[in-house]
Amino acid sequence: MVLSLSAEAARAAQANPNANSGAEGSNFSFSSSDFLDLILSSLEDDKAEDIVQIDLRGKSSIGDYMVVCSGRSSRQVSAIAEKMVQRVKDATGVTARSEGKGAGDWVLVDTGDVIVHVFRPEVREFYQLEKMWQPTGVAG
Repeated sequence: MVLSLSAEAARAAQANPNANSGAEGSNFSFSSSDFLDLILSSLEDDKAEDIVQIDLRGKSSIGDYMVVCSGRSSRQVSAIAEKMVQRVKDATGVTARSEGKGAGDWVLVDTGDVIVHVFRPEVREFYQLEKMWQPTGVAG
């Protein structure tokens, strides 16, 4: 059974984190698009900038989606990632792994189905990560 989690449901889960406290032991499972909706909602709530989602289904085994976004400062980058990890855990019971939170230049969050990269703008411009995954012929 796949529980449909719209952006509205994601916001409700964020507002009432204890409502789904038994997620780890429940029969509910979240699809990759449910995780994506929850993550995008969290990023929007925390004022992440220039949010880009990339569909990786059929292109890579690392996940179904990749999300790339920016925060205005190292502190905001770390806070965006930290809050997103907590919201995912509260809503789904899944503990996402993260790297780079201490420095705050580039934080990678792996939820399993969705890989999220939160950058400071200068670091994002330097690596141009999303350009590697754009379809051929798309100008960036």
